[in-house]
Amino acid sequence: MQPVDALESRLGGWVIAARWPIIAGALVLVEIAASGTAFLEFSADHRVYFAKDNPQLLAHEAMEDTYSQGSNVFFAVVPEDRDATSALALEATAWLTEQSWLFPYATRVDSVTNFQHTTADGDEILVRDLVDEAARGDAGERSRIRSIALADPRLAARLIARDGAVGGINVTLRPPGEDVLAEGLRVVEFARGLKDEVRERFPGIDVRTTGLAIFNQTFMEVSLNDLKALVPASFAAMSLMLFALIRGIGGTVAIMLVVALSVMTSVGLGGWIGLPMTSAAAIAPIVVLTVAIANCVHVWSTLVHSMGADASGALADGGGDTPRSRVRTGERKRDAIAESVRVNLQPVFLASLTTTLGFLSMNFSEVPPFQQLGNFVAFGVGAAFVLSVTFLPALLSLLPIRVRAAGHRLDGAMPMLAEFVVRRRRELLWGGGLIAVALVASIPRNELNDVFLHYFDESIEFRRDADFTARHLTGMYALEYSLGSGEPGGISEPAYLADVAAFAEWYQQQPETMHVDVITDTFRRLNMNMHGDDPAEYRLPANRELAAQYLLLYEMSLPPGLDLNHQIDIDKSATRMVASTKTLSTNEVLALDGRALEWLADNAPHIVRPESSGTTLMFAYLGRRNIVSMLVGTTIALVVISLVLILALRSLRLGLTSLVPNLVPGALGFGVWGLAVGEVGISLSVVTAMTLGIVVDDTVHFLSKYRRARRELGCAPPDAVRVAFRTVGRALFTTSVVLVAGFIVVSLSSFELNAGMGKLTALVIALALLADFFLLPPLLMKVEGGSGKDAAPGSERAVRA
Repeated sequence: MQPVDALESRLGGWVIAARWPIIAGALVLVEIAASGTAFLEFSADHRVYFAKDNPQLLAHEAMEDTYSQGSNVFFAVVPEDRDATSALALEATAWLTEQSWLFPYATRVDSVTNFQHTTADGDEILVRDLVDEAARGDAGERSRIRSIALADPRLAARLIARDGAVGGINVTLRPPGEDVLAEGLRVVEFARGLKDEVRERFPGIDVRTTGLAIFNQTFMEVSLNDLKALVPASFAAMSLMLFALIRGIGGTVAIMLVVALSVMTSVGLGGWIGLPMTSAAAIAPIVVLTVAIANCVHVWSTLVHSMGADASGALADGGGDTPRSRVRTGERKRDAIAESVRVNLQPVFLASLTTTLGFLSMNFSEVPPFQQLGNFVAFGVGAAFVLSVTFLPALLSLLPIRVRAAGHRLDGAMPMLAEFVVRRRRELLWGGGLIAVALVASIPRNELNDVFLHYFDESIEFRRDADFTARHLTGMYALEYSLGSGEPGGISEPAYLADVAAFAEWYQQQPETMHVDVITDTFRRLNMNMHGDDPAEYRLPANRELAAQYLLLYEMSLPPGLDLNHQIDIDKSATRMVASTKTLSTNEVLALDGRALEWLADNAPHIVRPESSGTTLMFAYLGRRNIVSMLVGTTIALVVISLVLILALRSLRLGLTSLVPNLVPGALGFGVWGLAVGEVGISLSVVTAMTLGIVVDDTVHFLSKYRRARRELGCAPPDAVRVAFRTVGRALFTTSVVLVAGFIVVSLSSFELNAGMGKLTALVIALALLADFFLLPPLLMKVEGGSGKDAAPGSERAVRA
């Protein structure tokens, strides 16, 4: 370790001597790195949350290819009089249906007005729009239309509410996928334009827009909103807080400049290597901002502490404001900067390394945006380390620094706190242990659960429109099933159709279900039509030949764009059934899908290899897959961080002791969360890995000062604890408060994944400070021995050193 000790001793002097080249070089390098922001791309596709080999994503894409499906926009038409079949409502629905064919990439438009209604016409089937222009103005016709729509299972609770109050229009889209961002923006702008035009053309008609295309665009808009609102707010809030805590304009400006350069480097390097900016990764600048401040505060705190001690000595010698005293002040500042770099180089490096390891462990996540968040922050932490031990000292050597003789009130509080901890160490150790056990016992109260529709809070228009549509029209969640017959043309086999119909009926009986879209409803209708519209014949065809003939006759009568490709595969060997449900949690979705697959296995022998898929199931499975992968990543990070600390502290005993305050905060945080909330979503599954590296910082700095007091000053454990509190206590408090404030700002995000992560991370960091102040010191005194009864508030020489 001798080369490291030599580097610690000399680096401060080198930095001061070469301050101008260091400042200029740092600015040039940051500018080069930041230029990568030109290559930064925003993502507006929910698929970015899934790895390319994710099995649910692959199944969903296969089903999309089989049944010609893609994205969609869904309009809920809301008449003021709550009559979706009034003359005004039908006119608005017909107009919006016609205009929706002009959507970019539109392949299909479905509504009550263009629904292909079938009736008997002698020995043939007459297929036509349910609503024509003449019918809209005739009260009797409108009443007939309402009766038909509410009675048809293909319309009720899908394109018209069961009470007839709200209507719906579904636009199916197949964008080429060459430029997802631009294509999505075109679709959403067109949808919003149509919505505004309907409101203007048809007073008394409101329109709500949902659908996968709107969902995707909302992801991107939330990312931009977080970058535009939260990052500046966080920067301003932390600047004010930092100024209040360190009470120095020069120091605040220097630290915030380092922070800004670190953020620029982080985002720029991400752009250079092609990381996309997603809604989850959008908080990376705020996380870098908070973590970077911690390094700088430790350098500044030691600098001010050293200058304060020298200043007190100078005043005692009778120094005043003279040219000679000003020269001595300059010398004191240079010496203090060199000492600050010497004292902080190793702990700042270790803190940065462990923080980087913690965030890099997020690459084990099943969610690519969390991987990208970890990489963005890792870049920023690395940049912050380099800048805090080179650029910051060089800049501080040029800025005027005034040290208040009175000191900060926290400086006086720390010796008192140290004395309390030393004298009450047994009570704190046992009391802290009991509290920890109680809260850890509450961790099982947390249930891995998510409601992906609630990823956006109610300030977001999409969330409000989706909630309204789910309450008043149809379910926003869809579970899709591909039901194979095992042979080409096999979907006309009566036994197969009977199994499909029974499965649909089972699904309709489930309390979660709002609507089931299934081909057997069409077969039943066609069979009734071919029997003179006799309601008694509303059943499945008696034999395969009849079913195939009815289907062929019906398909030949359908207009372009309204075929059955969304329900039947190309060789008619399988059909697609879609169950729309209420807004469910991930556990409820998985339980429902599990029951459905179990029912198929037990009751549908003629359905071959049924497969479930859809966006809803993709997100439901993602949480469970992510928590398993993050357990692996967090374990590896913990092992590596522990080895780093053992090697750096050159003590197996201290290294293992440090694990307690590093692991306890995360466990306590989830315990408190279990008592207060009880649900852990997909974003919270990465909090342990993310906070592991952060909470180690305080432990590293406390142990570093404790170890220096033991090694260089020869202090007994109690006095070494007093020295650590005196020299680093204020800095630990300051950095923790700033970190908590930063993540509280993150919790203000309208994107629930970020907001929940911010709340829990802030809680864990606050608990980590308590652990480092009230659990780590008693543990060190217990492990290293020493009663401390004969060590006064210290040997003054040791405690003041």
